[in-house]
Amino acid sequence: MRILPIASGKGGVGKSLVAANLAVAFAQAGRRVVLADLDLGASNLHIALGFQSPTAKGIGSFLNNTKSDFSQVLNRTDIRGLRFIPGDQEMPGMANLKSFQRNALVRRFQSLSADTDILILDLGAGTHQSILDFFLLSGQGIVVSSPAVTAVLNAYVFLKNTVFRLMYTLFKKGTEAYNYLERVRRDSTANQHLYIPQMLREIALIDPESYRNYMTATKHFHPRLIMNMIDDPKDADTAMKIRRSCEEYLDIKVEHLGVMYRDTVQETALSSRLPVVLYKPQAVISQALYRIADKILDSGEEDFTLTDQDVDDSFQEASIEAEIDFENKMEYVEELLHSGALTQGDLLETIKSQQFELSKLKKENNFLKHKLTQAVSKGFKI
Repeated sequence: MRILPIASGKGGVGKSLVAANLAVAFAQAGRRVVLADLDLGASNLHIALGFQSPTAKGIGSFLNNTKSDFSQVLNRTDIRGLRFIPGDQEMPGMANLKSFQRNALVRRFQSLSADTDILILDLGAGTHQSILDFFLLSGQGIVVSSPAVTAVLNAYVFLKNTVFRLMYTLFKKGTEAYNYLERVRRDSTANQHLYIPQMLREIALIDPESYRNYMTATKHFHPRLIMNMIDDPKDADTAMKIRRSCEEYLDIKVEHLGVMYRDTVQETALSSRLPVVLYKPQAVISQALYRIADKILDSGEEDFTLTDQDVDDSFQEASIEAEIDFENKMEYVEELLHSGALTQGDLLETIKSQQFELSKLKKENNFLKHKLTQAVSKGFKI
């Protein structure tokens, strides 16, 4: 059974959209799929699948009684091969999960392997310990971002926290490596100026065994990236910022799974309580989701090794796909105009709306640049 955690550094970037539609695409490809909503306290994945409201029993019900029958939270859907585990809007959030609850949930997930090919975990936004632990259940977890500066920065911060969490998981308490991590954590000044490659060089000197364990464990740790809500082919280049930061500061390779254009058809599909790949399979966004699903199905299992050439190819391919999808999107708009389904007034209104969003992003970008300039002038490094 392949476990596919899907996360984001911040909310509002389409993480649940990706999770729901990939689940449908995998099921349509003949895979036995379980989709779990782990965004506890803010669960809304049921809406995309057509459930009017969360069922009586979900993740929250199980966590309140970890000895209960887990099969009671598995719900069949109208999509053949797809089962759904709803979240619980009454749960205060994953930050409050106790270790025994998290461990019990992981054991139940692993027990699904007998009749499940792919388990998709729609994680909550942020970097709570439970979220990081669930993300680390796979070496090929997916991070969804958008081109917005804050989304890109938060995607990087999420991966940075994941790497630190992995270190704490691998380094046993009392070892020189663990004590070193603790000193770095307590010394905020040192933490600001240390990057993972530097830390690893130090750990290799003071605790070679822990260093070897870490390098062995991370050999097959290659997170994947999806850039959502782009408006222009140039937006796809934003993913390179995440790649460079991860390679330079975190010493990890990130694979690019592809891009998805902002598309109002997704809102219509959501109001219709249907995944967009079912509502309009030929839409540009739907085709992008199917393409990403195919890449995942065609890729290796957990033990695959990602080369520099593989990374280069994935980013180059995503750039080409961004150009092709943009052309298809423009052709689609032109067809709508000629058919009368889209008036010039509608088009102008859409352009005005996008200009407003761009204006907001520019202001946000300028504000962040100002903050970063101040931080750099004080000797702070991200």
